[in-house]
Amino acid sequence: MIGTVLGALFGGGRNVVTDVVETFRPNAERSAQRRADSQAAALDQFAAEFRQRPEGRFGRFVNALNRLPRPLMALGTIGFFAYNFIDPVGFSVRMQPLALVPAELWWLFGGVVTFYFGARELQKGRERTKPEDVARVVSSMKAISALRTDPAAKDPKIPAPDGTTGNAAVDGWLAKR
Repeated sequence: MIGTVLGALFGGGRNVVTDVVETFRPNAERSAQRRADSQAAALDQFAAEFRQRPEGRFGRFVNALNRLPRPLMALGTIGFFAYNFIDPVGFSVRMQPLALVPAELWWLFGGVVTFYFGARELQKGRERTKPEDVARVVSSMKAISALRTDPAAKDPKIPAPDGTTGNAAVDGWLAKR
């Protein structure tokens, strides 16, 4: 009789007790697997978005031209100083026409240079973000989360998600602040 009851509950490759319990409380392993699959899919999407496409000759040529203005401006400014030390009178004569340039044109020139370098910096910043960087950040966040939830690895400097540290003295001191 007991064998019949146990066979009905646990036989046929399924566990009725587990099925009933999972109705009220989700299976932690399956939830973790679904979460991991979701994060892996998100990382795959990021990798597809940030994948570098091969450039042709024209693209490499334009990138080389885009790299020239900053070094040319820096070297040109150093050249002006060197020219001033070598021939101060000639330098003064050649710089006099700059005094005739209206202030508005100087403002316009400053705006163009500022926007050029600002846009270039934004473009370079986008090129520096790689899928490996995103994956590294996600894995670091997972490790920090594991440290916060693992009672064996409690660090009083790292608060848990509920804002406590697990150390009564530290929690009391934090509550007073």
